[in-house]
Amino acid sequence: MSGLAVDGASVGFDGTTVLDDIDLTVTPGEVVVLLGPSGCGKTTLLRAVAGLEPTVAGTISWGGEDLAGVPPHERGFGLMFQEQVLFPHRDVAGNVGFGLRMAGMPEVLRAERVGRVLDLVGLSGYGQRSVATLSGGEAQRVALARSLAPGPRLLMLDEPLGSLDRALRDRLVDELGLLLRRLGQAAIHVTHDHDEAFALADRIAVMADGRIAGIGTPAEVWADPGTAAVARSIGHRNLVELDADGACPLGRLGAGPGTVLVRGDRLELSDGGTPARVAGVAFRNGRTEVTVRVGDVELHLFADRPVARGDTVGLHIADDAVVGLDGS
Repeated sequence: MSGLAVDGASVGFDGTTVLDDIDLTVTPGEVVVLLGPSGCGKTTLLRAVAGLEPTVAGTISWGGEDLAGVPPHERGFGLMFQEQVLFPHRDVAGNVGFGLRMAGMPEVLRAERVGRVLDLVGLSGYGQRSVATLSGGEAQRVALARSLAPGPRLLMLDEPLGSLDRALRDRLVDELGLLLRRLGQAAIHVTHDHDEAFALADRIAVMADGRIAGIGTPAEVWADPGTAAVARSIGHRNLVELDADGACPLGRLGAGPGTVLVRGDRLELSDGGTPARVAGVAFRNGRTEVTVRVGDVELHLFADRPVARGDTVGLHIADDAVVGLDGS
């Protein structure tokens, strides 16, 4: 196949398995996001693909060519990390063009390429600026431009926006997504932030304990996360425990004991439905988030009408709101 193929890759340190039998593909132009908590193996997988960590099993290939033994600088991959580590003694252009200079690109061509990528990341005219004068967002754009300058066939980004404040991070995520698609750039983006993952990804690979626990398009993963761990990682909050008969205060929701997901985006407040008590109200991103309780079950949803803490409301549960989870 064209693009990246990780087939049964495993990585271990001192007898401890860190990555276990990973299968992953990234096609040209596709943005795949690795999502999961710290310690789940996201960065180790990125480093293995880059050639910075050896695998103990499996293969990593590009376009059908096994990359075993190919050093990192010969793989044609670009890397960008959370800590951009710009060279303080070089100006913006010197930072962006550093890799090109090391590769022996002539100065005229190097200057042209640097100007082009700075324009792509919204920093046209910044070439002579000292990096000490840059804001956090500008510094991240310079780091991105430096990663893009050599024209990598795969761009890998490890929590590149994690140190920025929320508003700036959200803006740069939008800009990054537009840029990657404009360039047709294949990319692997690592994050622990589910909002960032859903905003950026063509496909999301949710990682847990060194394995890929779920993978699919954002819509697919959201609608059917498969396990409680994946559901929590992508931002679902309504996980409900069922008794031996598959019942809870909301009614009979399954075939037996275990955990089910009740999708908040498939719940509505209505004049009829299941009586529920409003336990909390919060205004988030222009929408009213409501917490309701039915017995000892607490659910979260967005309301389309004003409510107040303590109100009794009707709760409508759509037919496809309840999703079974593996192990339930």
